[in-house]
Amino acid sequence: MPALDLFLAEQSFGFMAVFARVGAMVMLFPAIGDQNVPARFRLTFALALSGVLAPAILPMMPKLPDQPLALAALMGGEILTGLTIGLTTRLVMSALQVAGSTIAMQTGLGFVQAVDPTFGAQGALLGTFLSLTAVTFIFATGLHALLFGAILASYDHFAPGQLPPIDDAAKFAVDTTAASFALGVQISAPFLVFGLVFNAAAGIVNKLMPQIQVFFILMPLSILLGLGLFMVTLSASIIWFTEHFADHLKMFIGAG
Repeated sequence: MPALDLFLAEQSFGFMAVFARVGAMVMLFPAIGDQNVPARFRLTFALALSGVLAPAILPMMPKLPDQPLALAALMGGEILTGLTIGLTTRLVMSALQVAGSTIAMQTGLGFVQAVDPTFGAQGALLGTFLSLTAVTFIFATGLHALLFGAILASYDHFAPGQLPPIDDAAKFAVDTTAASFALGVQISAPFLVFGLVFNAAAGIVNKLMPQIQVFFILMPLSILLGLGLFMVTLSASIIWFTEHFADHLKMFIGAG
């Protein structure tokens, strides 16, 4: 094969290998990979980002495989690595849906549903609001730069052409899911206390005055007080979540 043709083949292979991992991550990242973002835009963004990162990553790439099967295995490994990192990042975002659903149930707003663009499915309205607020805060404070840093740093942790350890990846996904669920419960903890106290008080009132329709009288009050508590705790909840989100990405980057 002529030298120029070999060079072009290796460069094309390197770019496609970078795109395989970067594209898989971008398709699952918050905001950029949301279901309401057009697929054409996500594809274009992934291609552009791959072009920007490729010069720094190409020296790490292995040589162009001679066999099609080896090439397919390498590309599959890159896609699997990208999906693993992107999925765990998406799992962190699920903490807000856990918190939103818990808050909605405790304040009497559990019946109010809305489509969450982060997951492309219906969820509690307050969970959707928390997700949109958190994504806005992430981009407004520049934390989205950590997403791109995590992409680049992933090549230090998972060398191109090597499959990530399946057992370690599965354990990391399980740990991330558990940590995200715990974070969602912690964010909604004030509302769990509120729901316990309010329902206990409603039960006492119903016992003392059984002739009064306590549910219809106290439901508007529960919603009003719950929304007031939500306004008070919103800023602290979003800051707490974004710190957790940043810590998750810093695990890939290697920052403290």
